[in-house]
Amino acid sequence: MIKHPYTAVLIVPTGIGATIGGYAGDALPVAKAIAQVVDRLITHPNVLNGAQLYWNLPNALYVEGYGLDQFAAGNWGLHPVLQNRIGLILDQGIEPELRSRHLQVADAARATLGLTLTEYILTDQPLNVELKTAPSGATWGTIEHPDSLLRAADKLIQQAGAEAIAVVARFPDDFDSEALQNYRHGRGVDPLAGAEAVISHLIVRTFQVPCAHAPALAPLPLEPDLSPRSAAEELGYTFLPCVLVGLSRAPQFITRRPASFQGDDLWTDQVNALIIPATACGGSAILSLGQTKTRIIAVCENLTKMQVPPEVLGINAVSVRSYLEALGVLVCDRAGIAQTALQSTISPLKSLETLHN
Repeated sequence: MIKHPYTAVLIVPTGIGATIGGYAGDALPVAKAIAQVVDRLITHPNVLNGAQLYWNLPNALYVEGYGLDQFAAGNWGLHPVLQNRIGLILDQGIEPELRSRHLQVADAARATLGLTLTEYILTDQPLNVELKTAPSGATWGTIEHPDSLLRAADKLIQQAGAEAIAVVARFPDDFDSEALQNYRHGRGVDPLAGAEAVISHLIVRTFQVPCAHAPALAPLPLEPDLSPRSAAEELGYTFLPCVLVGLSRAPQFITRRPASFQGDDLWTDQVNALIIPATACGGSAILSLGQTKTRIIAVCENLTKMQVPPEVLGINAVSVRSYLEALGVLVCDRAGIAQTALQSTISPLKSLETLHN
């Protein structure tokens, strides 16, 4: 019997106002802690991205949301890599000075971090991103010219040999909106996150390559009472550094499973545990893994705008109060220790006949 490395998936869905992970990379400390107690951590850009702040987790796999859904469903596998060639798409709608700022970031990532980037490309039309809010308070968005985005990605892949795609789209500025002010004070939903997911999903679904997005925005006016959870997004002109770092080692997608086990490649049946907010269990990846032997750990303290607990979906989950408690469950699970053995009282064994009479 082959013993696979202990593998956990950490999901904090995008754009639903999670109290941990709904802001500027504020779930990264959770990911860092979990990475210390598992062999492999699979998570997504919403967890690891912190604008100009990032952290190298050697055993973490940076997987875009649509790709993570396909992995969880067993349709795609993950192939770890040492470094990807990253193609950069810039929205034609970005003003020249703001475009230069992002190109300087890309050059800095090459010179300072040693990342490999191909030539960049401008979309042949402005993408014209529009932001939306659902009745639940969750955010989403649209782009007027998705065909322009796909043409740019296709050229980078076919002509420049890009193995991963970073997108910078011009997002609308709305300095005075109530949603933005709430977000800056740590009370609201990220107004950009849902639209960002639409952009990356489109490229991953079409080309089966890693992708992540960084919005281009005008710098906000100084806010003295800024929430620490939102602060990473206001350190400079760009959100791009963490995206380039994440994509540099994002695993490639395997769209057809080989007949035999291949080295370090990962498939969904190798996942031991999934950690999720307790009220946000309706996502595709969660529903897929909830039908497997994966241990589902639902964290109650991480509140969201959703009201979809595991019980209503028939998902058997271990309910914990906090991520600290979730870490304890992972340690017990990996060690093969029943959690009840760490409690102050243990009920005596009951007769099977008595239990069913």
